[in-house]
Amino acid sequence: MKGFFAALLVLPCWVLADASLGTATLQAAAPQERKAMQIVIETNLGALTAELYPDKAPVTVSNMLAYIDAKYYDETIFHRVIDGFMIQGGGFTRDMMQKKTNAPIKNEADNGLRNERGTLAMARTMVVDSATSQFFINLTDNSGHLNFKAKTDAGYGYCVFGKVIEGMDVVDKIAKTPTGFSGRHQNVPLEPVVITRIRRKTEAAAPATP
Repeated sequence: MKGFFAALLVLPCWVLADASLGTATLQAAAPQERKAMQIVIETNLGALTAELYPDKAPVTVSNMLAYIDAKYYDETIFHRVIDGFMIQGGGFTRDMMQKKTNAPIKNEADNGLRNERGTLAMARTMVVDSATSQFFINLTDNSGHLNFKAKTDAGYGYCVFGKVIEGMDVVDKIAKTPTGFSGRHQNVPLEPVVITRIRRKTEAAAPATP
């Protein structure tokens, strides 16, 4: 069962190969201070607000903000939706074309944060340090099979870097979207769930407390 769920979050090898053909020119975000920080994810089904944890996942949050500031996520989609598990997006256009990305980042799944309902985590391939732009939102507590367990290929897990603090009703609405196949991809919404944009909302002085 553990392997089944984990496999749902990894991209097929051919997708990784496509991504390696080129790298988008994105300005790297400046190193993040340990501040509470919020982003707003706007979709065609509603908006949600998430708090990011740069104190727990500095590399991951900096990477996410670089994509946000470059408007990379504008008009991408939630391309994989599995009710009772997670919704995944941030890498494909509405016609299921994969976007070029920055270089992969270090996996910070050993930061102590858990893949609980409402948390944001990075999607990746079977390679531990392979996350780029795609992220997912946990629909339930997936800690048992997605959390860091050991510094091994099988045990490293998926890095949590934020949590939805407003708009889980929107997430749940997305989760109920009818899905099917699109080429070699499964669990793709039959009607595109579009991320119209992601933007920064606030930065506060106090450290984030997950």
